[in-house]
Amino acid sequence: MNTLPDWLQIHEGDAPLIVSFPHTGTELPAGIADSFVSPWLARRDADWWVHELYAFARDLGASTVRTALSRSVIDVNRDPSGVSLYPGQNTTGLCPTTTFDNQPLYRTGHEPDAAETARRRDTYFAPYHAALAAQIVRLRRRHPVVVVYDAHSIRSRIPHLFDGELPQFNIGSAGPTGEPDTACDNALTDVVENLCALSGLTHVRNGRFKGGWITRHYSDIPGGVHTLQMELACRGYMHEPTPAEVDEQHWPTPYDPQHAAPVRNTLRQVLSACLDFAMRANPPQKPAQPGTGASPGAEA
Repeated sequence: MNTLPDWLQIHEGDAPLIVSFPHTGTELPAGIADSFVSPWLARRDADWWVHELYAFARDLGASTVRTALSRSVIDVNRDPSGVSLYPGQNTTGLCPTTTFDNQPLYRTGHEPDAAETARRRDTYFAPYHAALAAQIVRLRRRHPVVVVYDAHSIRSRIPHLFDGELPQFNIGSAGPTGEPDTACDNALTDVVENLCALSGLTHVRNGRFKGGWITRHYSDIPGGVHTLQMELACRGYMHEPTPAEVDEQHWPTPYDPQHAAPVRNTLRQVLSACLDFAMRANPPQKPAQPGTGASPGAEA
């Protein structure tokens, strides 16, 4: 019996790779929708079309976990305690009250209080992470090493959050710039970074976006779980307007498969590299020799 809420979408694959989509949703639950200044504003900062961009992940055998809810309802990639992941920098919280451009999301007096935040955490945050954790456990029973890849995107220019234009590929492994990664093996991040460099498009490793709560929370390198976040600049897969043109008439623009092809090709290579990394760490079991009575994978 399927007891999942209708906003939680899970695909179970057999490969040691999980792709998480925490910010691609746009649904606004009844009872919350009317609290926002406008539905468009409450959906504007979604990671538009990213789950479509990565649709090939299932062909690789990857599992996927996605919430269809807008991040404005609750951000499942934030610390549930409310602690900022980027101290000293402008960011948005667990139940955001402003947009990326620092505009109020809620009508005056309708902002979520502590009780409402706790309710949303129990109702929406907890099931997402229970599902993601369950997929990790399921795949770790089959594979000694699993990679959790957190897929994101953001507009290329948001002055309130960062200066100038964001690189096309923003690799986050929860490590300080220029220092060893903490969320995954350096060898994995090295390969991913090299693939992004070979694309000819701009990239950065542990720049403005070092990895959110999912990347930091689920990483367990000694326990065989390596995590990695990829933040894409939207211009690589959709026709992005200038910041002044990001209004209800011009945003979001449709997903353009032809425009997205170069970035998508690199992302396919990146996910394949994540899978290769996990598979190299998961040697195939040797069948028992006839007459030995040993079971597959048993030590001699």
